[in-house]
Formats: sequence, C-alpha cells, structure tokens
Amino acid sequence: MKKLGLIAGNGRFPLIFAEEAKRAGVSLVAVAHRGETDKAIEAVADAVTWIYVGELGKIIRTFHQAGVKEAVMVGGIQKVRLFSHFRPDLKGAAFLARVRGREDDQLLRAVAEELEGEGIRVLESTLFLSQIIPSAGVLTRRSPTTKQWEDIRVGFDMAKEVGRLGIGQAVVVKNRVVLAVEAVEGTDAAIRRGAGLGKGGFVVVKVSKPQQDLRFDVPAVGVDTIKLLHELKGAVLATEAGKTVLLEKEEVVREADRKGIVVVAVSF
Repeated sequence: MKKLGLIAGNGRFPLIFAEEAKRAGVSLVAVAHRGETDKAIEAVADAVTWIYVGELGKIIRTFHQAGVKEAVMVGGIQKVRLFSHFRPDLKGAAFLARVRGREDDQLLRAVAEELEGEGIRVLESTLFLSQIIPSAGVLTRRSPTTKQWEDIRVGFDMAKEVGRLGIGQAVVVKNRVVLAVEAVEGTDAAIRRGAGLGKGGFVVVKVSKPQQDLRFDVPAVGVDTIKLLHELKGAVLATEAGKTVLLEKEEVVREADRKGIVVVAVSF
C-alpha cells in the first residue's frame, strides 16, 4: 500500500481528498492544524498528528518517522486566525526568517521547497480528484441569463486580476459592478459583504490565480456555498473550468437545482 503524507488545512477539501485517497488504496499519514482542520480527519486518515500553524519541524519529523516520501497540502489556513493559532517551532521560525515574501503563493512554494529539501516530494492537491473538477459548461438545469453571462465575464476578468495581485480568488458582481472582492476574510465573508450591497440577484465568480500552483491553494466550493447563496438570495455561482474543485459535486448540483441557483464552469 502506497504511503502518502497529508498536510490538512480547513474545510471539507481535506476530508474529501482523504476519502478519495483511501478508495485508491493509499495509506494516509496526516498532519492536522489545531483550530482549522475538521476533527473528522481522524476517522479517515490512518494516523493523525495535531500541530499549531508554524510547526514546520514537527511536520517533517512526523513524516520522517512514518517513512513518508511524498505529501500533499490540502485546504487553507485562515489568516485571521494566525494571531491565535500561530506557534512556530525552531524550524518554523528559522524558515520565516529566511523567507522575504508573505503572500500565500510565496510562502507555500517555500514550504514545498523546504519539504523537498528534506526528501519529501510535494504532489498536486488535485491527485485522485479529477471527477470533481468540472469541464466548461452549465452544470444545473437552469442557465444564466444574458445579463448574468455579462456579470460572469466581468467577474472572471476581475477575479483573475485580484488573484494575480495575491489578494484572493473570488468576486461578487451584479449589473457589471463588482460588489465585493475576497481578501483575508475568505470567500463566505466576501459573499456576505457583497450580498449586503447587492440586495439579491448577484453573481459569485471563483477562479484560480494566473500563477496557480496545483500543489496547493486550489480554489474549492461546495454545498455550503450553495446554501449561503440561497440564504442571501444569490443567483449564480461560476467557477473556472478545469482549475476549481467542486466539492461533493453531485450534491452541489442537486442542491442548486432545488434552490433555483445556476452553477456554471467557465473558461474565457
């Protein structure tokens, strides 16, 4: 049985990845983050070690002791929680002292390089997940209106630019006006902020960054996103085809059809 390390962040993504990896016959050695990772990971992974954000040395020791030579990084860490859950060990503190940039991509690439320097190759987080990365097309029974397609295009272009700047991966649009841009607060909070301004009928667009490294920080949405859009009277969820993970894909589409929300995967 192949052994694989899992550096788990928050949300459903790590759990779904773990479930698919187990179906593929992989033995998972997980490192989970306190205050971020769902405790349900313990029921899926073969072994779990809990750490605080910044304990890089503990990650490396855990994988070395388990004989792990390959690992994936799945799920994010909320920046707003770094102040309460950030406790770097000596290895983590030394790493931060060497890294100049503080943007997500810079930090994650540097972490990957650190792991690979320790003999642990970092693989793409989309491993085992091809079936939940949709191709271009309308996924729901209902299609966008002409005006909604215009909003999707505006949102796509803006989200790509926001991603290029390292700010976020999602925007909220209505009538070709950008109501909210995702930043440190995360997608759900950005949707709520945009909904407060748009008063219903808005479009949410989530894309990968132009410089996206598929080993980490791959954008993902799921059933909870659909439920939030319904609660706030949103109209459309658009993701980037081939580069965005649709967690619990079949349930997302069913829930969207029940709630009258349009879901599309686009590539411009």
